[in-house]
Amino acid sequence: MTSFAPAVRNHRRTALAVVLCGGLVAALTACAGEDPDKGTNGVGKLSAEQIDDKARAAADSADGVRLAGTLVSKGGTYMLNMKLSDKGGTGSVSSKKRSFVLLRVEDELFIKADADFWIHEEGGKAGSSDQEAAEKLGGKYVKVPQDDPSYRQLRGFTDKKVLLDGLLTLHGTLNKGARDTVTGHRTIQLLGGKGEGGALDVSLEGKPYPVRVARGGGGGTVTLADWGRTVPLEAPQDDDTVDYGGKLPKSSG
Repeated sequence: MTSFAPAVRNHRRTALAVVLCGGLVAALTACAGEDPDKGTNGVGKLSAEQIDDKARAAADSADGVRLAGTLVSKGGTYMLNMKLSDKGGTGSVSSKKRSFVLLRVEDELFIKADADFWIHEEGGKAGSSDQEAAEKLGGKYVKVPQDDPSYRQLRGFTDKKVLLDGLLTLHGTLNKGARDTVTGHRTIQLLGGKGEGGALDVSLEGKPYPVRVARGGGGGTVTLADWGRTVPLEAPQDDDTVDYGGKLPKSSG
């Protein structure tokens, strides 16, 4: 007697394959037709210029922000971890040779570093006066006189507007880049040119805050977080402060 079992099994396998393929096609069709901006703030639909305007407006309106990352300039490479507000900022700045803490409350700027930071070497050796001053200044907040040459440079690290204006500026024609997820936020990327002029990731969730910027020409990458959070700023206590009494050593620059 001829058995029809194989034919039945083949038929079942064929039917199963049709069902699986049909489900796959349906899934792919659904994905292809899904709105990528569903559940977002909608800025992904805008032009590159409009997204840039929205991101800058959101950044300007925020009470505070935290910047963390690396900045590369002619003066060297700096690692930043700063909390900034419209009234000042606080955090750390470090480079290959030195590191220090900055605190600015309105126009009052303070710097704190270890004793080695304050030693101004001359001829490869630290002078005795420098050594004595370093021991007094090390680990203490030192108020930077506003007429000191280093005041403007150091203040720049604590100035929200100055830092953001520099960071958020992309060079070349603005273009929309890829979508991504940065620090847990869905983002749309803006490019300066094809990326050689920098790249900026803008949040597609909530307010369109900038969340990451890669500066053109290898100028470093910085993440931006904690938008809108209050930054507590208070001048240091008297017993934690030392008055240098004159121009700061060149090493502070």
